[in-house]
Amino acid sequence: MTVKIGCIVEGKSEVETVPLLIRRIAANLYPELPIVVPPPIRRPRDKVVKENELERSVEFVARQIGGQGAIFIILDSDEDCPAELGPALLHRASQVRSDVPIAVVLAKCEFEAWFLATAESLRGQRGLKDDIHPPNDPEAIRDAKAWLSERMGNNKTYRETSDQPALTALFDLEQARQVNSFDKCYREIVRLLDELREASDSTTEQV
Repeated sequence: MTVKIGCIVEGKSEVETVPLLIRRIAANLYPELPIVVPPPIRRPRDKVVKENELERSVEFVARQIGGQGAIFIILDSDEDCPAELGPALLHRASQVRSDVPIAVVLAKCEFEAWFLATAESLRGQRGLKDDIHPPNDPEAIRDAKAWLSERMGNNKTYRETSDQPALTALFDLEQARQVNSFDKCYREIVRLLDELREASDSTTEQV
């Protein structure tokens, strides 16, 4: 039985990147699990956190996956504390659709911080230099995109819409789990996959 994960994302690049990340993790853990990740819906962060906006988006995605599957929401934390905003958003989302598994992940401070954590695995890729090293605290870097641009050769600069998906296909997942926000992201995707897998197995047994 095919399982579905519908997504709510913030940026244009994440529309391609987030399904890729989910499929990578699923392929590593459960290669036998047929998974569909429909094109994510994109909602500006400042709107998602407003009252009723998140709720409307969750309902839209629930209809997109036919009320069967899971919902994955990912935003940049920016100046907010992920440990506070994440649970608050999850509570609101779950109030709308308690019938489907939902995960909320906030990248601290932005998605690209995860590339910084795994810089050694990305040496020589997408114009990055062959001698780059991760910063001591990747999640403390306030402009990870600029950090990447500064470490590209031949006058290249980091281009989010093309480089983010490409690097997502390449970065070392286990290395990235050394930073808290990606470890949270990884664990939440695995949780959704586990719940969908169990539901799928249960449905198969009943047939």
